[in-house]
Amino acid sequence: MFKKASNNVNFVELEENILDFWKKENIFAKTLEATKNNQKFVFYEGPPTANGAPGVHHVLSRVFKDIFPRYKTMKGYFVTRKAGWDTHGLPVEIEVEKKLGINSKKEIENIGVEKFNRLCRESVMKYEDEWKRMTERIAFWIDLDNAYYTFKNEYIETVWWILKTIWDKGLLYNGNKIVPYCPRCGTALSSHEVAQGYKDVEDHTVIVKFPLQDEKGTYLLVWTTTPWTLISNAACAVNKNSDYMAVEFENEKLILNENLAESVFKDKQYKILNKFKGEELLGRKYEPVYDYCGGNKNAFKVIHGDFVSTQEGTGIVHIAPAFGEDDMIVGRENDLPVIQMVDEEGNFKENVEKFGKMPIALANTLIIDDLKERKLLFKIQKMIHSYPFCWRCDSRLIYYAKKSWYIKTSSIKENIISSNNEVNWYPEHIKNGRYGKWLENNVDWAITRERYWGTPLPIWEDKNGHKVCIGSIEELRKLGKNVPADLDLHKHYVDNIK
Repeated sequence: MFKKASNNVNFVELEENILDFWKKENIFAKTLEATKNNQKFVFYEGPPTANGAPGVHHVLSRVFKDIFPRYKTMKGYFVTRKAGWDTHGLPVEIEVEKKLGINSKKEIENIGVEKFNRLCRESVMKYEDEWKRMTERIAFWIDLDNAYYTFKNEYIETVWWILKTIWDKGLLYNGNKIVPYCPRCGTALSSHEVAQGYKDVEDHTVIVKFPLQDEKGTYLLVWTTTPWTLISNAACAVNKNSDYMAVEFENEKLILNENLAESVFKDKQYKILNKFKGEELLGRKYEPVYDYCGGNKNAFKVIHGDFVSTQEGTGIVHIAPAFGEDDMIVGRENDLPVIQMVDEEGNFKENVEKFGKMPIALANTLIIDDLKERKLLFKIQKMIHSYPFCWRCDSRLIYYAKKSWYIKTSSIKENIISSNNEVNWYPEHIKNGRYGKWLENNVDWAITRERYWGTPLPIWEDKNGHKVCIGSIEELRKLGKNVPADLDLHKHYVDNIK
């Protein structure tokens, strides 16, 4: 009744024979033909980047992708499986930069954007044959002959149509916000990208003495984990509802949060002079440790911040609206100047005394030494904490005030959450866990990347500030001047269209 199985099966040969049979008999195409009039099951191929060789993790993801279309096909559904290639973005640009031996946006512009983009186009399908071999060998059924490519006009035009639709709904706007920014790549990152790159690092935290203007010999004890941002200080924040006190220590009067005095002074002796609510400090002016506010009269005062912690530091934090979301918000509320003393490459600007043109990463130690020499450094400690790095180039990110285009996802937040509640998630805990929490904390999506090899934003602005968003090639030809016959929807072409 049963045929005895051999102990000497060559599984590789068996697999290759099956693959050969599927190929000769065109089995994949026959499954599509047999089900073409049936109900559709939609499958989207999240495209891999073809300028990098496939790895074992790609095998795993493609096995998962293959299971569901096969199952649905066997259940009688019509499942088209269009392959795709992600051919845009920084992974491609960084590969070309390495080939050219360059490391910055300025060097790309010196070479020429047109030449750089041409090299990116040539490099994007470098490993296509390897990808195809891997895909066929693991029996991932997908239509590679009719794949989509993100660098082609038809794909870019689709993205333009999506952006125009969003524009027409009033959900696309240009604004100044704090964005996670990579100085090496010269681009902002989305919150999803930031989440991919956290590492534990050891950094210096400092407590700095800010002298009060109206009370000689009295200092605010101000805490920061980023000494380099002190150059762009605009204010100091306390929590107006919390308890503060003035103490005498080594013939100086120092102000800090009452709850944090023991941890700040540790075993050192100090004398409590008086206690008061943080509200009594509001509006008091201090002498800045660095002054680059350009004479703005609203700078260098004590303000209220709900976010000021009474669990760590001193209960007084320095505010630099150019380098923090909370700082930017309270900065707007208190009409503070945005003091941006760092350029887009992560260096201090030329007019910063002592530290001009210096990378901020190298300046921290020198700033600490400078404060110590001026007798303004109260305490320095090392702290291990989680910090975001660029997932592409492994450089430290900074939170940076930049003008960017945003999609106003926050205004449709409730609709998105409601839609998520109707989705069946596997595993189920992701629905209201990692993904659900991400939706609840949704912020507007910064889509500007300020790079070269990618989809350019289809927005034109005239000298009077009037803006127009283009949603198709046809619309561009109708409204634009200098539209070439051999139009390529990349930066080096569209920048010349008026």
